[in-house]
This record gives sequence, C-alpha cells and structure tokens, in this order.
Amino acid sequence: MNTIIPIFRIFDIDKAREFYIDWLGFKIDWEHRFGENSPLYMSISKDEIIIHLSEHYGDATPGSKVMIHFKGLKEYCQILQSIDYRYYKPCIEESGWGSFIMELIDPFGNRLMFNEDKSEQR
Repeated sequence: MNTIIPIFRIFDIDKAREFYIDWLGFKIDWEHRFGENSPLYMSISKDEIIIHLSEHYGDATPGSKVMIHFKGLKEYCQILQSIDYRYYKPCIEESGWGSFIMELIDPFGNRLMFNEDKSEQR
C-alpha cells in the first residue's frame, strides 16, 4: 500500500473550483462523468497531495476530515492570506501534540487539517 486518496463530497462544481483550484492552488488532474448530465468525479493535486472530489451520492460523507502533513505551512498560510478569498482568512495554531496546524473547511463542510511538526519548521 503506497497511497491513500481521500474522497470529499461536493455539491457545487464552481464553488469547489473556487476553493480548491483558485484559492488553495490545487490543479485538476482529470475529470470524469458517465454522461452529459451525470455527476462529476475529479482528481485534484498539489505537489504530492491528491484528493478526489465527487458529486456522486454515496461516495463520501459531507463533513469528512483529512490531516495533511505539510512542510512550509507558515509560508503557505501567508500566500492564502494574501489572496482575496472572501470566505476564509486562515491562521495557524499550535496543537497540543507538538505541531502547528491550519484547519480549513471547504464550502461543503469537509475539513482539511494542514499539519507541520515543530521540528520540521523552516
């Protein structure tokens, strides 16, 4: 087993793209539909992080959470703060277990917890 890819349920393609692509800086790797009027299933990535987004009922539960180990969290947070995204102004908090975390909630209630160990900070 080499890779685990979380699947997040989405309900609005434009909102998903605004959050994940335009703001967080992910790129779309591929998109799939069974037909013209079928739900979208797509793969997005940022560096080595891969997430699947699905409009399909039953693929995932809204409100899921994923922890992402991330080097350079402070710099990434500053980049996100500099982008004029009206729905979120992220911040970094110190965890109780020796890490810095930045938790973001997408427009569908899914949570992304970016985590950097204090020992790995630049």
